[in-house]
Amino acid sequence: MKIQIINGPNLNLLGVREKSIYGNTDFETYLQELRRRYTHIQIDYYQSNVEGEIINKLHEIGFSYNGVVLNAGAYTHTSIAIADAIAAINTPVIEVHISNVYKREEFRHSSMLAASCKGVIAGFGMESYRLAIESLLTD
Repeated sequence: MKIQIINGPNLNLLGVREKSIYGNTDFETYLQELRRRYTHIQIDYYQSNVEGEIINKLHEIGFSYNGVVLNAGAYTHTSIAIADAIAAINTPVIEVHISNVYKREEFRHSSMLAASCKGVIAGFGMESYRLAIESLLTD
């Protein structure tokens, strides 16, 4: 089984940005924990601050991977292009958010991506990624 995790803009700063919202752990450290826990799964990781690069990655893996865990960051609320890329591929995509977006600013309450995704997980900190992987394992 192969799962691709894709993180969008500003998520390269996890562990140093807005710790009260995103916590103290950088993503590479958490990724090591996921890989130790799921040794039977190939978990690949990609991060980009650029919308088009996220779309290109979805196109690249969207017909050969078993699942995508996508935290598109602020693009969640603005990107019809990423939503179209998700709709165009065969691989199921789980939208994730570290914070509970519904407890934050009003503009974060709307997702352009959710309708194209298999499901949405939000508000469980970094564990949102693990929950997304678990949901992909139950298919």
